[in-house]
Amino acid sequence: MMRIGLIVIITFFSISSIAQQKISREHYIKMYSGIAVKEMKKFGIPASITLAQGILESDNGNSTLATKANNHFGIKCHNDWKGKTFIHNDDRPNECFRKYKNAEQSFYDHSYFLKQHQRYAFLFSLKITDYKSWAHGLKKAGYATNSKYDKLLIRIIEENKLYLYDKKKFKIEPGATEPIEFLADDVDNYSINPFGNNVKTENRIDYIIVDKGDSFETIAEKQGIKPWQLYKYNELTQGAEITEGQILYIQPKRRKADIKFKSHTLKENESMYYVSQKYGIKLKSLYKLNGILYGAKVEPGTKISLRKKVKRSN
Repeated sequence: MMRIGLIVIITFFSISSIAQQKISREHYIKMYSGIAVKEMKKFGIPASITLAQGILESDNGNSTLATKANNHFGIKCHNDWKGKTFIHNDDRPNECFRKYKNAEQSFYDHSYFLKQHQRYAFLFSLKITDYKSWAHGLKKAGYATNSKYDKLLIRIIEENKLYLYDKKKFKIEPGATEPIEFLADDVDNYSINPFGNNVKTENRIDYIIVDKGDSFETIAEKQGIKPWQLYKYNELTQGAEITEGQILYIQPKRRKADIKFKSHTLKENESMYYVSQKYGIKLKSLYKLNGILYGAKVEPGTKISLRKKVKRSN
């Protein structure tokens, strides 16, 4: 009887220990709110959306994918994935999911995944504070198969007041979870890119800096795109040469610069193409914004508008 009682006691404490290890929703928010805010500032995805998706997809970090593969967003392998994989039963048996070294990589890849795929491009024209439109947009783009996916995200955001994290200046309401700094390494010093390159962002567009020995083919392979896309995105003709330190966009450029940039005064040895690459603006759009005939030479000292159309006399 004593031996049976001892087994019962050991089993009870083992179950209790496992139960205690389960992450609560409140603790999940405290653990990852800082990195969600950092990702919002870098990529333009509402922190509330990132947190709500993480909560929903990973069951507050307790799902098999989260605990065994550090995958908090249910992102599957797809053809462009070059990292580690984890086989898991989902909509179908033995599906391939992305596996990460840690949860931080999963959060970064979630941002990069949405930025990289064109079906989510329309989301980035929405306001960061408009979490409802983001939720509806994710459902429309087919992020998940659940027909109530948008409603579930909105409910999580509103029940936990996650919309507070989307504001530039946080106004903490009574009972709300206060945003905290990222608990692990300094986020500014971490640059995890599962696709194998140091990706930077300008004007909400991803780009890389060409390294010594790089070619269009090697860069395209690392980024999971085709060489012709690199030529097209950077408005270069096939066969063009690239040099170390050059900017190469891995997504299409925009028609105007980020709102924080109004104009640029052309310096010696700078061209309209240089300005186009520097601020992530399509070259034809840059000429059009400034009322200059496309391809015309522009003299140093000319003030180039980056957002507002300028009427110039002939």
